[in-house]
Amino acid sequence: MIALLIVITSPGGILYRQPRIGIHGKVFTLYKFRTMYSGADKKGLLTVGMRDTRITGVGYYLRKYKLDELPQLFNIIRGDMSVVGPRPEVEKYVALYNAEQRNVLSVRPGLTDLASLEYIDENKVLAQYADAEKAYIEHVMPHKLALNLEYISKQSLLYDLQIIIRTLLKLF
Repeated sequence: MIALLIVITSPGGILYRQPRIGIHGKVFTLYKFRTMYSGADKKGLLTVGMRDTRITGVGYYLRKYKLDELPQLFNIIRGDMSVVGPRPEVEKYVALYNAEQRNVLSVRPGLTDLASLEYIDENKVLAQYADAEKAYIEHVMPHKLALNLEYISKQSLLYDLQIIIRTLLKLF
């Protein structure tokens, strides 16, 4: 149903593919349902505000309810990701990690994590800044990485279940 809505409402493919950095710095292809007009990512990697003009009408709702993330189940099945773990980042931002922050690459990235819960509306947070990318690099990314390192220090099956439940409650 989602694929059909994407095809009907905007030209381009159904899936968006993006190289991300996974465990031990290995590059893998992350899959999402396409929520932007084709080629819109060339205008910047970050989305700012809920009404970024690059986002399609259907894409707005897919993002709002995190349905655009469903194809990452393929990443989980392939072993690139797990259900819980630090969200995988693009190479551009991983290159900025310091030695301590690079420890997030010691575990398999996940579909959800503490930072996903804290920054469920990250685009709204970034919309408050004149320079969203600078704000992401200087404020948001370091805080997300600190949350990821906290997760790694407490990682357990029970903790993962708590994060999954918190994620589901936040979405619904």
